[in-house]
Amino acid sequence: MDIGMPRCDGLAATRAIKAELPDVKIVMLTVSAEEEDLFEAIKSGASGYLLKSLDAGQFFELLSDLERGEVALSNGMAARVLEEFARQAGQAEPATEVGEEDTPGLTPRQREVLTLVARGLKYKEVGAALCLSESTIKYHMGEILERLHLKNRAQAIAYAARSGLAEGNLNR
Repeated sequence: MDIGMPRCDGLAATRAIKAELPDVKIVMLTVSAEEEDLFEAIKSGASGYLLKSLDAGQFFELLSDLERGEVALSNGMAARVLEEFARQAGQAEPATEVGEEDTPGLTPRQREVLTLVARGLKYKEVGAALCLSESTIKYHMGEILERLHLKNRAQAIAYAARSGLAEGNLNR
């Protein structure tokens, strides 16, 4: 889906499709590197945000990542999401220790998984870091999404940034 399309805005189309077919994965493919478009796409339910400047190899690798349950984001886009949520969290209240009270309903293992995912690791890398299989990490991410009432990995990363997990210590 492109941001700017004739007759129907890509963001509006994404919201309409997700309302009718919530399991459909929509990837924005656009020339817009504007943060406003990126954030609105995520809020609208996009599972990815790719810039048209990607080379074919990167494009297909990111789509393969999406097929494996990961978020497809062009270089620098994930960092923008984390920076924005960290900025918003900084304005809201001073940083504090992240503990169970900041992530209600998550087990300590799920907090570890979410922290590593929020730091940009792929499921396979998270599994290696925690001595777990990639399928176990996918299971934990599914549980995290369900427990936090989130739709996708991008929303989980945003939640982790707001909660301070992206910068947090894993030994909590």
